[in-house]
Formats: sequence, structure tokens, C-alpha cells
Amino acid sequence: MCTIHTLIKSVYMPVATTVIPEKILTRKDEIATNFIQLAEQHLADLMSGQATRRFHASDFASKLFIHPRHLTTTLKIAINTSVCEYMEGRIFEEAKKLLLDTTLSVADIGERFAYNEATNFTKFFKSMAGVTPLQYRKSHKVIMS
Repeated sequence: MCTIHTLIKSVYMPVATTVIPEKILTRKDEIATNFIQLAEQHLADLMSGQATRRFHASDFASKLFIHPRHLTTTLKIAINTSVCEYMEGRIFEEAKKLLLDTTLSVADIGERFAYNEATNFTKFFKSMAGVTPLQYRKSHKVIMS
């Protein structure tokens, strides 16, 4: 006669001893890698003028065929950052390069990253650097000269 305990053992014990394929264990890394590739492509599209708005988590998640919450949770685990933090960090780095390596106006640089108002880009930059884009450009141009 089969008891509940024996039934449970027969059903759950094989699962406990089954080796999980490596692909399942690295799904978070796959999602993170694919997100970074998409984010870098989107950044390139923004800078070249091919994209006219910044993607949100839901846009990236849609392209990866996953839920936005799953993307955010996975990125926090895999690379210890969120979609927003990653994109803001990359935009900030590229904006600093443009400020130092070009003579583009702050408004033009902001437009490249889909900031329709120069003031919004200036607020973003100041929140990241502690100084306005023009102050950053002036202080680093003096150091580099």
C-alpha cells in the first residue's frame, strides 16, 4: 500500500537529485548581456539621431520578451544596477566626452540624448556631476590645456 509519505518521496526525490542545466543557471547573465547590447545600440542610435526618445525599462523588456519587473530584478542581481541607473550612467559618460571633445552647445548635446529642453539636460547633468555642463567643460578644458 502506498502512503502519502512514499508518494511524496517518489515524486520529489528525483527532482532533488536532478542536475539543473547550466543554461538555466546563467539565464540572468544572458538577460544582462542582451540588455547591455540593446542599451549600447540604443545609445548609439540616440547619438546618431536615429532614435528620438530614450527607452524605458518597459521598452527594453519588450525587446527581450520579458516583463519589466523581471528585467529590473535580474539586472539588480546580475550587474547590481537598474535600467535607469545604467542608462543614466552611460548618457552621463558620453555627455562628458562630447563636452570635452567637441564644441557642440549644451542644448545640442542634450538633444542627442533626447532631452528636448536644455534645462532638463542641465538638471540631469548637474545631478550626476554636481556642476552644470558649462562649468564642467570650463573646468576640465583649463586642466587639459
